[in-house]
Amino acid sequence: MKRLTSLFVCAWLALAVLVAPTTARADEYMDTITMFRNAGQSAGFFDHSYGYAVFPTIGKGGLGIGGAHGKGRVYEQGRYIGNVTMTQVSLGFQAGGQAFSQIVFLQDKRAFDEFTSGEFAFGAGVGAVAITSAANATASTTGASATASGGKNDATTAGEFYKGVAVFTIAKGGLMYEVTVAGQKFDFKKIRSK
Repeated sequence: MKRLTSLFVCAWLALAVLVAPTTARADEYMDTITMFRNAGQSAGFFDHSYGYAVFPTIGKGGLGIGGAHGKGRVYEQGRYIGNVTMTQVSLGFQAGGQAFSQIVFLQDKRAFDEFTSGEFAFGAGVGAVAITSAANATASTTGASATASGGKNDATTAGEFYKGVAVFTIAKGGLMYEVTVAGQKFDFKKIRSK
């Protein structure tokens, strides 16, 4: 019992550290975009998407009940137009914590308008393609498996739009075991035009 309590406390501490508010530098966004432009099939999505949301770091952790949180930016046809936060709550077998970068491609104006309408969510049916190898190949925003091979800058990935949305992730660190059901909720705030 004491060991289980210790594991529980460690998992929640990891979650608190991972989802703590962080200040992202402007170049961190450009570095993350460059990473996805150089990573396998995600590169082609820049040319075939109306817009995208990029998250340099999303922290995720849990023990039984888990969560994830990250701050990002939204780009419409390559132009930065607003900020977005992502929140995720998950239930199921899970233990540990991890950090990852994520990009959400929006296929057309309809998908983009839905995403930027204020609050947008997608359920567990939308999986993410993990652009890493080995142990992180099962990293996913929904707990579902994804296939990938190679490193983050030369990955061969299999991704496609699902209802106008395609999601890719790149693991940054940590270790998390999970078989969970989760969805992501996005809260968009447009920046003021000058």
